[in-house]
Amino acid sequence: MVDIGANAKLYLKPIGFLDSPQYFDDQNRRLNNSLLWFSQIEYSIFEDGKPTIRALVPVELWDKIASRLPEPLQERAAVLFANLTKTHAPLQCGERVLRFDQPHVMGILNMTPDSFSDGGKHDGDPQIAADAAFDMATAGASILDIGGESTRPGAEPVWEGDEIKRVVPVIEKLAQCGAALSIDTRKAAVMEAAIAAGAHIINDVSALLHDSRSLEVAGVSGLPVVLMHAPSSGKNPHKGGGQSPGGDVVTDTYDWLEQRINDVVEAGFEREKIIVDPGLGFGKSLTDNLALMNNIAMFHGLGQPLLIGASRKRMIGALSKEADVDQRLGGSVAFAHHAIQQGAQIVRVHDVPETVQAAQVWRGMRDAGVTARV
Repeated sequence: MVDIGANAKLYLKPIGFLDSPQYFDDQNRRLNNSLLWFSQIEYSIFEDGKPTIRALVPVELWDKIASRLPEPLQERAAVLFANLTKTHAPLQCGERVLRFDQPHVMGILNMTPDSFSDGGKHDGDPQIAADAAFDMATAGASILDIGGESTRPGAEPVWEGDEIKRVVPVIEKLAQCGAALSIDTRKAAVMEAAIAAGAHIINDVSALLHDSRSLEVAGVSGLPVVLMHAPSSGKNPHKGGGQSPGGDVVTDTYDWLEQRINDVVEAGFEREKIIVDPGLGFGKSLTDNLALMNNIAMFHGLGQPLLIGASRKRMIGALSKEADVDQRLGGSVAFAHHAIQQGAQIVRVHDVPETVQAAQVWRGMRDAGVTARV
C-alpha cells in the first residue's frame, strides 16, 4: 500500500448489489435493514481533497484490508462499515410509524405563489391544498412535506408570519390523514407553529443553521429532523460555496453533513432522529448533481437514513432538451427509482402516484429475488 499521510480520510461505498443474496452466503452484507445486499466495497482514501487510493474489495476480504490501514483509518473503517450495515430504528410520527425496511415516498405540498414547479397551485386555499394532500396520502405517500416559502434560485425570503399563515391551516386539516406531516421551513417560529398544529418532522434546507433558535426548537420538540446540505445558510441557500477549491463535490458534501450531524448531536439532539439530504440542485452544477446521484450509496456511511429530492429539478431539463418543469415526469421517476436502487430511504417528489408505482414494482422485484429458491 502506498504511503498515507496523517490528514488522509477514508470513504466507503457499497456496490455490487445482488438480486438473490441467499445464493452467496458470506459473500454479501445487508445494507442497513433494507432489501439490498452488497457484495463489494469501493474504498477511497483522500488527501488534500484528492483521491490517492481507490480500490474494490469483496466484502469477505474487507476485514483483512481494513486491518492493514494506519490505525486512525482502521477506526474510521470500523465505524463506516458499521454504519453501512446498521439497522435504522423506526421513527414514531404521531400515529404513523416510519420503518426503514422499505423506501418511503414524501409528497411535496407547496403553499407558495412562487415555487419553481407548482407555485400558486394551492396558495391561499387550505381546503384545496388539504384535498391534494389527501390524494397523495391515498396514492401511497408516507410523508407529506408542507412548505410556505420557496427556496428556488432567486426567490425572495418570506416573513415568518406570512409563512405561518400559509402552512398552519393546512397542517391542522391534515392532522388525522394517516401520513406523517413534515414542515419544510428554515425558521424557528414556523417550526413552533407547525409543531403545535400537528407536524411530525422538521425538514430544514439550512440544516438548522439559518435561524439561531432552530436547533433549540427542534431539540426540545423531540421530532425527527432532515438536515440538508446547501452552500449557504443565509437568505439565498444557493449562493456561496461550501466546496473547497478544486475539491470533490461528493466528499465535500459528505464531510459537511458528517460535521453537521456531529455538531447537532453534541448540542443534545438524538442521532437516531436525524435524516440527511445531500441537497441536489442547491448551488450545485449539473455535473455536481450527477456526481452526487451516482454516489448516493456512499452517504450510507454517515449512519443516517437518506432523503433524496430530485423531482422536476433543472438537471432533468438539462438532460432532456430543456424540457419544461411540467414535462419532467419521466426524469423525476427515473431519478427517484435510481435513488431507491442505491438504498435511499425517502424520495421527495411532486408526482406521487407514478413514483409510488415505480417503488412498488421495485419492491416486487426485490421480494422475488430474496425469496427465490436456493
